[in-house]
Amino acid sequence: MYLTFFGLNEKPFSITPDPRYLFLSEQHAEAMAHLLYGINEAGGFIQLTGEVGTGKTTIVRSLLAQTPENAEIALILNPRMTPPEFLLTLCEELGIGVPDCAEHSLKDLVDILSGYLLRAHAAGRRVVLVVDEAQNLSPEVLEQVRLLTNLETNTRKLLQIILIGQPELRELLSRNELRQLAQRITGRYHLAPLSEPETAAYVRHRLRVAGATSEIFGRLALREIHRLSGGVPRVINVICDRALLGGYSLDRHRITTALVRQAASEVFGRRFPPRWLPWAAGVALLGMLGAGGAALWRLTPGRLDAPARAHAITEPPATDPAAAVHARRTASLPALLARYAGDTTAEAAYTRLFSLWGLRYAPGEDPCAQASRHGLACLKDRGSLGELRLYNRPAILLLTDSAGNRHRVVLARLGQSRATVDLGRSAHQVGIGELARDWMGDYLVLWRPGADPVRTLSTGMSGPNVLWLRRCLQQLEGTRAPAGRPVSDVYDAGLARLVRLFQRTHRLAANGIAGVDTQAALSGAIAAPGSPLLTSADHGS
Repeated sequence: MYLTFFGLNEKPFSITPDPRYLFLSEQHAEAMAHLLYGINEAGGFIQLTGEVGTGKTTIVRSLLAQTPENAEIALILNPRMTPPEFLLTLCEELGIGVPDCAEHSLKDLVDILSGYLLRAHAAGRRVVLVVDEAQNLSPEVLEQVRLLTNLETNTRKLLQIILIGQPELRELLSRNELRQLAQRITGRYHLAPLSEPETAAYVRHRLRVAGATSEIFGRLALREIHRLSGGVPRVINVICDRALLGGYSLDRHRITTALVRQAASEVFGRRFPPRWLPWAAGVALLGMLGAGGAALWRLTPGRLDAPARAHAITEPPATDPAAAVHARRTASLPALLARYAGDTTAEAAYTRLFSLWGLRYAPGEDPCAQASRHGLACLKDRGSLGELRLYNRPAILLLTDSAGNRHRVVLARLGQSRATVDLGRSAHQVGIGELARDWMGDYLVLWRPGADPVRTLSTGMSGPNVLWLRRCLQQLEGTRAPAGRPVSDVYDAGLARLVRLFQRTHRLAANGIAGVDTQAALSGAIAAPGSPLLTSADHGS
């Protein structure tokens, strides 16, 4: 949408791991060197850890692209399995045939692997096992992995193992029962978030790869990106992508700190104050306290007596009943996903979303075709919580937990700091920060269009879709055509101006073309009474 406007060849801040965009900061370069050393030279284990979104998966993809010709890589992405399942998956990754009778026998699977590794060594090939999300390995599987390092010749280990995971992996390997494995780790490296200079270099690097020939983000905007993202590359990508869209919508070729803060607000669903505001508020508060203290000293020339002062110090603060209720209602999203895993399937999510519209979902049939029969349309996209606020309709979100499992939940309500997710049998409030961590932006919204099929509308077109568009905009403005004069169904210059005004007001691309996003936002803005809404006046907390 904004590529031509900024002179880009492709989207620079996609969250999909792409080795072409790998930014080798000093620590990323060192991490890559550790992994390459593990493939080419080391024996035993190499361990790489880092917080969610720090670039571990991107490094793995780049590692695979640089694999030496004499190396075979077995990559296991979801290691939450039993020891036999783990060994069987390793055999499948290496292309080793396993007889049916051996699939559940640890001894048979190890013997098959040992024979393959000996043949690979004789042929001059190195075999490397890379385990991503290794913090999800059970102690039983980790012990089996350790035993695999016993496969060796007189001079070399037959299998090199690289464990990649979140910081919990370090805690897991520090357990006393796993000390034998920990002693075999020959290299450890931890990826920290990017520093402020690294964040600026990271953003500029991705823009250059995408074809940028000028500076798009100002120096202060880059500082703001680091402050709001904490230096986590995945969060940087999401904020920058939304900031570029905001700049395009406002016809600004230079991204400012205000645009960055607005982008972060739309991504996380809450407002962020400027960097200087807490300092100013602190100075003002100190001034008020000083003035208040001076006034109190003048009005009460004595001092507080000891019993009263002790009471003021030891008396606990009053409890806010509403805050206590909120604390009880707010739940941990990872715990909810684990508890209701059976209710987070696509069928369950569609059933609940349809029920919010007062409709019955028929499992096994195309959901969008079913919606169309009831005058509704599907909008599938990847975006932010800000976009969902714009459409103002309940949505199905695709969440990914720490184990890589996917869950579909219905976002039923969205407030400023918490959201209500419907898990089929019950609804729960979760923090928006938790939701943003597990949600990569994929959503599906049902909305009510003007006519079927839904089409992008532009100047010169006519028909029932255009008539609906004009009537909706007139309703939103509180105007209507003069009595006795029919409403035009032609998309003329006047209608294009109304569309651009609506788009600017709602931070859409102000091009005067009513695409699906503009029509869906308009439908949500004039929602009929009784239809399901995502936001409401009583859910603003």
